[in-house]
Amino acid sequence: MKTNKIIQIKKMGFPWETQDPFLFCAHHRDEYPEGDEQMGLADNHLVGRNMGQDFVVKDGFRMYHGSHIPGFPYHPHRGFETITINKEGFVDHTDSLGAAGRFGAGDVQWMTAGKGIQHSEMFPMVHQNKKNTLEIFQVWLNLPKSNKFVAPHFKMLWEDMVPEVTSKDKEGRKTTVNVISGSLNEINAPKPTPNSWASNPENGVSVMTIKLEPNAIWKLPRTIIKEVNRTLYFYSGESIKVAGEKLTEYHLVKLNPEEEIELENGSKDGYLLLLQGKPINEPVAQYGPFVMNTEAEIQEAFSDYRKTQFGGWPWPNQEQVHEREKGRFAFHSDGTKEIK
Repeated sequence: MKTNKIIQIKKMGFPWETQDPFLFCAHHRDEYPEGDEQMGLADNHLVGRNMGQDFVVKDGFRMYHGSHIPGFPYHPHRGFETITINKEGFVDHTDSLGAAGRFGAGDVQWMTAGKGIQHSEMFPMVHQNKKNTLEIFQVWLNLPKSNKFVAPHFKMLWEDMVPEVTSKDKEGRKTTVNVISGSLNEINAPKPTPNSWASNPENGVSVMTIKLEPNAIWKLPRTIIKEVNRTLYFYSGESIKVAGEKLTEYHLVKLNPEEEIELENGSKDGYLLLLQGKPINEPVAQYGPFVMNTEAEIQEAFSDYRKTQFGGWPWPNQEQVHEREKGRFAFHSDGTKEIK
């Protein structure tokens, strides 16, 4: 499908297809049951799973690489950034620099891996008497060659920092946009990490989540920065028309960024994610958690990791979680504390 407004329409797989400067995007929605005393899952919930590599939905959820607590136990990264957008549930962060945090619905963690870091992203089952539903997006944003060896750093964009832009159509039906990166209607997102490709406004990086009420109509403005890649992901709802083309759930649309795009939602609440940015236009060499420009740099990353473990692991557990009643917080390696 190609028009003056739509470049391509595709069915979404797992992970979702992305365009430069993005490398990866995954949507996780898991209906976890009640947790046990250790904020994990009882053995009866783990029967019949490919433990350690549990990526197939069974009984409404996945364990991912977790063995008792769902999530991603400590693992290394180099050469790119992770943007974790939380819509429901909790994520517990720990890393090789000694930093830690817990974030929840509406919060975003933006982490620059840079020259190398180990981190853990676990999903604590904080509720013992009801479901522990989790919904997050994880987006990988590339770093240009000039910034691949910057110092690792993470920043919290707490719910009250992320602008929520609402508008109503002629019939009073509402559209709500959370502006995580970029700007909408002259409302700016909070600043990302300092060495991010998104930190320069000329790169036109936008990350937004969009919710349309049933039958709502909303127009996505055209970009003022040319030569950006723009992808819209329709991941939940009955159907939606994008520039007149009807889509069902789990389809992506690559858009012409210089055209205004009208969205007309179907009969249920519709949910979308927007990723946009000017391409870095550099070679990409990727092997698992390392993203560099050449194969030689990938081999160097493995060598450096074997020698240094990117600082080692200062925490007692691979599946590290925080106290059940801890609440939302961030503790940074420089000693800075944020309590929400």
